[in-house]
Amino acid sequence: MIKTHEEKRGRKEDALPIKVSEIEINPEVITRISPSIARIYTIMPMSFARNTLTIATANPHNIRLLDDLRFMLNVEIEAVPSTEDEIKRAIERYYGPEGASAADLLAQIEQGGKVTVREEVIDIEELQQLAKKASTARLLNLILGRAIKERASDIHFEPFEDQFRVRYRIDGALYDTAPPPKHLGAGISSRLKVIAGMDIAERRIPQSGRIEVKIGGRNVDLRVSTLPTVFGESIVLRVLDRSIVMLSLDQLGMLPNDLKTFRQLIQKPNGILLVTGPTGCGKTTTLYSALASLDSDTTKIITTEDPVEYDIPGIVQVHIREQIGLTFATCLRHILRQDPDTVLVGEMRDLETVQISIQASLTGHLVLSTLHTSDAATTIIRLLDMGIEPFLIASTLEAIIAQRLVRTICQNCKEPYRPDEEELRSIRLTAEEVRERTFYRGKGCGLCNNTGYKGRTGIFELLIPNDNVKVLIMKRASAGDIRDETTRQELKTIREDGLEKIYQGITTIEEVRREII
Repeated sequence: MIKTHEEKRGRKEDALPIKVSEIEINPEVITRISPSIARIYTIMPMSFARNTLTIATANPHNIRLLDDLRFMLNVEIEAVPSTEDEIKRAIERYYGPEGASAADLLAQIEQGGKVTVREEVIDIEELQQLAKKASTARLLNLILGRAIKERASDIHFEPFEDQFRVRYRIDGALYDTAPPPKHLGAGISSRLKVIAGMDIAERRIPQSGRIEVKIGGRNVDLRVSTLPTVFGESIVLRVLDRSIVMLSLDQLGMLPNDLKTFRQLIQKPNGILLVTGPTGCGKTTTLYSALASLDSDTTKIITTEDPVEYDIPGIVQVHIREQIGLTFATCLRHILRQDPDTVLVGEMRDLETVQISIQASLTGHLVLSTLHTSDAATTIIRLLDMGIEPFLIASTLEAIIAQRLVRTICQNCKEPYRPDEEELRSIRLTAEEVRERTFYRGKGCGLCNNTGYKGRTGIFELLIPNDNVKVLIMKRASAGDIRDETTRQELKTIREDGLEKIYQGITTIEEVRREII
């Protein structure tokens, strides 16, 4: 009698977790799953019979996991329950140290023979077959799994004449990983394009897409961007891992006084608050954290974003689509008819968007947005250069926050040290000024991949226009004059905030110098 999936599921729910680490497993069964796949999915092969592989997993009801394994291994999969700790102990016992995983997988792939795809003449059927190969799927899953484990923000797939390079961006810095064989490049690129919903046949123009995956029990959103190059398509994945995003103002890295001021600013009933800095400096995270703290049953918040990076419960979010005419300006006009209290404009790109944002603030809305400028004073000059009347800027601008991201010292290998004079000069300090100070750095360990850094935090500059600054705006004063006035107000610059975090042992001279010099 054939059992239905529901009947099978009912049996599994009644089963008790098995102690995998105490069971002797046939070595031939172990070879059915590579070390990399076992570690990525936290599974253990238990037995194999009649083209059915039985695995131990902490979540035997994860249908997507079972489907992925069926596709990759080309066998039927049955799951039995165990605990993560038991499975990890069994993986260590049967597969050995983790470092061997990538090398083992690449060796297996190499043994499978090489496939050559000419870039000049592309056979679409051949690309489709490459994308479906089990070896391609296994390698891509390994790459994605490692990226999630290492908390990478981006994955770069870069084709060159003699190699196909894969790099991870971790805490803002790029790191090479073991390069896959060159001949697998076309297959990896094709598979990414297929699952991202792109046109696999189009290799002459850039494309963009999106992949939603679940890796190791975590929901991950991948934004895919392709770019045609001389030796094939360069592909970059932006990794948006919802499980590690901390949308909390306390997690941004603001010092207590600045955080208190920022909380007061976002409670204002109207006006414009701008967050500025280069691409990738955490502007969106700062604004999302502000919105998350504002969200309540009595407040209506609407955002316009390109793209919407993270879903925030309770907030109405709109994805900009300029190709069909849904621009920031167009969307903002209609948003104002939706009776919002607070509006987030993803980026003030043009005069029209700024003008409507100013109008929104004048009619009783708090508007949060971003600009790509180097510091707070330059932001005012940018608005003037865009054609905004000085009196409108002076009457609506509540605050400007300029920010950067710096890597934080690994707490596991943190050690005090004495910087030399050249290092101090690089950040405009003298030995006399810091004679009583203690400096720290990470010497490198296994937890931080021997970089000395783990995680990132923000350094900030907060400009709140007082009457004197507003007078300078009305006079169209230079950025230098505005900076001089903020200095008289004793407002901290990004450099001074960075120095404070150096003195507190949060980051290093090297990191602050890299971001502000």
